[in-house]
Amino acid sequence: MEEMQNQDAPKMSSVEDAQEEQELSHTDKLVGVFTEPAAMFSKAAKFPAKTADWIIPVLVVIVISILSQFVMMSNAEIKRQQQDKIMERMEKQFDEAVEKGQMTREQADQQLDTMQDNMGAAGAFQTIGIVVGIPVGTFIVFFVISGFFFAVAKFGLKGEGSYKDIMVAYGLPWYISVIELIITVIAALAMSKLMTGLSAADLMGTDKSTITGFVLGKVNLFSIWFYVAFGIGLAKMNKSDNVKKYVIAVFAIWIGFGLLFHFLTKAVPFLANFAG
Repeated sequence: MEEMQNQDAPKMSSVEDAQEEQELSHTDKLVGVFTEPAAMFSKAAKFPAKTADWIIPVLVVIVISILSQFVMMSNAEIKRQQQDKIMERMEKQFDEAVEKGQMTREQADQQLDTMQDNMGAAGAFQTIGIVVGIPVGTFIVFFVISGFFFAVAKFGLKGEGSYKDIMVAYGLPWYISVIELIITVIAALAMSKLMTGLSAADLMGTDKSTITGFVLGKVNLFSIWFYVAFGIGLAKMNKSDNVKKYVIAVFAIWIGFGLLFHFLTKAVPFLANFAG
């Protein structure tokens, strides 16, 4: 009897191992990003990276981003604030052009007046910009950042992951961004206030072009959550147990490039149009 039990034990163990090695569904991975990112990415890394695991969250973010723009622009006060923000940026650029002697004050004022007059009739162009610009811009950003972190992981951190592995590690945490987008829209409509996120700078209305605004712009629980999940995913998809090293690298790059872009906008004001 004891021998029969011993014979059955390896069989039961092999069945349990097979169940543990069963590939996670995309729904399981979605839930895992929020609940157990380390365990989820550890299991996902045992199987070839799937296109669905990065393209689905990216498409969801694109759809929610487009819808959120239309929903917020349906609020007259938010729409006015957005137009004022655009005019403020353009006025600053024209003022600098006048100071540099690139145009006269009269020419600058004339162009600003023309822009102001055409602002109300720019609805069709704005719609095209949203529907076309958001998808194109999102995919470009996704591929470039994935490529950059692939290079960092491979050459800087000696990771074993492929470019597609990094796309999965970066893509799945985008579901966290979906939650932030939805809450941002609800908060913006509730306060009739133009908002691009849920950072301390957004909530306090601090100008992000200042160094204080930059710092407060990084104080965002959703952004921190996103980059922690990404760092964990990056480590696991690169077959590394040193999660801390990858998370630190991700945060250093996030802060470092954010700071670089902040100062670049000072030297090249046009880049401010691409800032959040």
